[in-house]
Amino acid sequence: MRSVRMRIVVTLIVLAVVGIGGWQLLPSEGDRNKTIAVGTTDAVTALDPAGAYDAGSWALFSNVFQTLLTFEPGGVEPVPDAAESCSFQGGGLKTYRCKLRDGITFPSGRAMTAGDVKFSFDRVKKINSTVGPASLFETLGSVTADSADTVTFHLSSPDATFPQKVATGAGAIVDKEKYPATSLRTGTAVDGTGPYTLTDFVKNRKADLEPNEHYKGYLSGTGRPIELRYYADSKKLDDAWQAKQVDVATRTLPPDMLAELNPSDPKQRVTESDSAETRNLYLNTRARSPLHDARVRRALAWLVDRDELALKVYRGTVDPLYSLIPTGITGHTTSFFDNYPKQSTAKARELLTEAGVTAPVRFTFGYGIGRGSGKEEAAVLKKQLEASGLFEVDVKGYEWTDFQKRWAAGKMDAWAVGWVADYPDPDTFGAPLVGTGSTMSTGYSSKLVDHLIQNSQQFADRSRVANDFRDIQADVAHDVPLIPLWQRKEYVVSTEDVGGGQYLSDGTGVFRLWRLEWI
Repeated sequence: MRSVRMRIVVTLIVLAVVGIGGWQLLPSEGDRNKTIAVGTTDAVTALDPAGAYDAGSWALFSNVFQTLLTFEPGGVEPVPDAAESCSFQGGGLKTYRCKLRDGITFPSGRAMTAGDVKFSFDRVKKINSTVGPASLFETLGSVTADSADTVTFHLSSPDATFPQKVATGAGAIVDKEKYPATSLRTGTAVDGTGPYTLTDFVKNRKADLEPNEHYKGYLSGTGRPIELRYYADSKKLDDAWQAKQVDVATRTLPPDMLAELNPSDPKQRVTESDSAETRNLYLNTRARSPLHDARVRRALAWLVDRDELALKVYRGTVDPLYSLIPTGITGHTTSFFDNYPKQSTAKARELLTEAGVTAPVRFTFGYGIGRGSGKEEAAVLKKQLEASGLFEVDVKGYEWTDFQKRWAAGKMDAWAVGWVADYPDPDTFGAPLVGTGSTMSTGYSSKLVDHLIQNSQQFADRSRVANDFRDIQADVAHDVPLIPLWQRKEYVVSTEDVGGGQYLSDGTGVFRLWRLEWI
């Protein structure tokens, strides 16, 4: 975390008035335990870990479920949570074993066992939801419960990143007696062992969280009661913040508001930090898409002006991105800048002519409604591409869940989506985004890219994977299954009496609501 800006105001007052004690200046225990309201635009698409692979759902999962491992704030290597210990067995990075922590119980009172862990991982793969996280476990061959407290993961190929995948929302452990083995659980009930219990959930409105008094894991204790409030778009979140309806606001406030934040304002706390969250324009490479030919996709790459997006749409609250892997992550390059250094209609026209394609090429472009500045961004991209006279872009916004299903089914030619790193390693930008059968479902498949991804997973020393990922980024810049747009900065604003906002999110997919405190 390179840049953090905070203002903390502490006022000491000495009272000499008879009958008034200094203790009255401190929050009462009742005040300390009152609910902290947190506002966000990140939607929860599912309450079942087998059926969601998005930032909003995983933010909730990291509070109500446990994983065998978790990440400390700013940490790169996962640490034990529901597990007492985990390690690879022997050589080859193909056998990974964990011993469970004693005394973890589900809400029913039943003790968590290795059987629950095996069940949880097996069902993610069996259900294989189109909008779920099964793709993260591509290297997982099978799971065995060796005893009540020992579970072993047998990998089909060496995968040094497997412990980090275990620490994500995909590794959430559920009660095998409450969740169906081959289908998603319906309703709003959640049976997890995380630091919070979900007491009430209204889709697209709120999630009420109470500290779980039975929690046993990495944390030394649980936090304050939380009400997560979900807003349809950034403007509504900003309105709620301005009206003092929330105590904390994050992900995602309007760029205009963020650009004008004043860290010196004593009425609020502001945290700004670097983030590994990126946003890409994904392109449908299937035969039926007008963007099937790589030369057409390269033509698009010659026309995108990232600086205009960053300044005009996002007011400088994001940084232009020129490669698959963001800055701050091992192996980052500027492969798209190297291949397409400046906007050129002439270069784009040459490629379309070479491909035998008649201009203008017409294609559909979708975005998620209420997801930050997606609408404004789509309008600017449409203008940039159409100004060349080489493309006609049909733009349409979709409700978030519908949007996910549409890109998973390949029903759009292009779509812009933000990507929050699952874990702090370049691998999270590999297979999920550009590997065969990727989560983004572009239809792109490259034997060379797949080989490089698999090869990179063989190194426990992650500094040794830089060359593989440089090659991957060069291939992606040539094949263009996606066009990188920008890298986000992370912002959290809170009232002056709430602390801990700087720990809320750090790009590992963990949303640390338990770190929020009344002060």
